[in-house]
Amino acid sequence: MNDKKLLRYSRQILLPEIGIEGQQTLLNSTLLLIGMGGLGAPNALYLAASGVGHLIIADFDQVELSNLARQVIHHTNDIGKDKVISAKEKMLAINPDIQITTLTDLSEDNIEDWVQKADIVLDGTDNFNTRFRINQACVTQHTPLVSAAVIRFEGQLSVFKGYERNQPCYQCLYPTTGNNDENCSNNGILAPVAGLLGTMQALQAIKVILNLGEQLTGKLMMVDALDLNFRTIKLSKDKHCPICNLSQ
Repeated sequence: MNDKKLLRYSRQILLPEIGIEGQQTLLNSTLLLIGMGGLGAPNALYLAASGVGHLIIADFDQVELSNLARQVIHHTNDIGKDKVISAKEKMLAINPDIQITTLTDLSEDNIEDWVQKADIVLDGTDNFNTRFRINQACVTQHTPLVSAAVIRFEGQLSVFKGYERNQPCYQCLYPTTGNNDENCSNNGILAPVAGLLGTMQALQAIKVILNLGEQLTGKLMMVDALDLNFRTIKLSKDKHCPICNLSQ
């Protein structure tokens, strides 16, 4: 790191749990962020500011007026612009020294190739089919998955390492049958709830990269923002899971 980077990240470097070595680890890391919406907006901003060296951001959508209340990386003059382009501009404005790769064509055909390039994947999508495919790619490629979801006043957050013998994957928690997608378009959401979970998602990713403190691997944190209640439960591996048991 040069003097400019040492100054930029000085407050993180001061932390004995991070130091220069930890900051260099962040600079050497590649993260894949899928979804530049309510969750992806804050986690992209904080990961860029924290100095993760290469951020791959994926979203096929364009900015709409209804996005702006909660997707804080996008501004009014970005309406109609690709979300990944809008997000990249704000991320580089915060930290021009990092590398950002934009994807508008992440699909069933290429997702495993992109997951393979990443040290960690952050899932900020809002439908089960997409989440299942991301989970499958992460299990296949042995890549940690930091998964978050928000709706109304509620949120969930977990870290999945289903490729490890005793660790569950996302599909252990949510089987493919019997799930009805709920999203904020139909049910609403209070904007800061997305900010809260997206920021915590970025925090979990950094903790996994640097192996810091208590992590949510094999655990599910449930947040009720209306009552300001945080609850964490332990998750078990599904012995019949068609995804993570086949990877052992």
